[in-house]
Amino acid sequence: MPELIEAQLYADAAGAAVGATIGRVELLDATWVRGGLRGDDLVDALVGRKITGVGRHGKVVLLHTDGPTLALRFGMTGRLLWDERSPVDSLVYGPGRSDEAWVRFALWMDGDEALPGGRLAVEDARRLGSVELNPDLASLGPDARGLAVEQLRKLLAGGRGALKSRLMDQRRLAGLGNLLTDEILWRAGLHPARPSGGLDRGQVELLAATMAQVLDQLTARGGSHLGDLQPAREEGGRCPIDGALLRRTTVGGRTSYWCPLHQSPGSNPASPDRA
Repeated sequence: MPELIEAQLYADAAGAAVGATIGRVELLDATWVRGGLRGDDLVDALVGRKITGVGRHGKVVLLHTDGPTLALRFGMTGRLLWDERSPVDSLVYGPGRSDEAWVRFALWMDGDEALPGGRLAVEDARRLGSVELNPDLASLGPDARGLAVEQLRKLLAGGRGALKSRLMDQRRLAGLGNLLTDEILWRAGLHPARPSGGLDRGQVELLAATMAQVLDQLTARGGSHLGDLQPAREEGGRCPIDGALLRRTTVGGRTSYWCPLHQSPGSNPASPDRA
């Protein structure tokens, strides 16, 4: 589950390490490294390097050093911890608890008078995340935060597949996962399975505005799982807008919740005050 919002919270937490020097590197799961690297390669590349900044693109957190850039991907259950604390208490698809045995990778920072040391670690119960040096992010689409209307129109244009699938395709748009996409489409009044290339200009504008608002609101709330639709994403759940019994279907291989009234395939898009 970690989506754009969780990745941003992780990046913000990792900011505590900026200026620190990496004193020790631990790769506790050999399957967690990409790019044909081994634990010794990470040690050689990172020990003694200073962390100069932290970035994010889509769901990827980037730790910049005075040498290589380190990329952290979190899969479905990854949580970043700084000194045993995480900005995200639990994940919807995660185990609901923390366990040191699930730590796959860790950086130990050297401390000094100006900056105390600490440990930056990633806990990943399902082992679907990864660490990589100098990642090539060219295969990712533009970041969903700050996406312009014209960018959204271009990435949707001509698509015959489901709108939800297109929005979740990281090669086209980086950062949205299942929860955020359901929330955005529900607020915008757009059916998740409608052809992505079939939106008119007004619908594209509404979708872009809704996406921006959802990302801002849920970041402030602290997680992708804190949307207005989320409490109703269960059997028997009813639409918080009009009270209709929500439909639960599979779109693009993912479980999707949508309202048969204001998100019906032939319905008009939601009014702007729903966005």
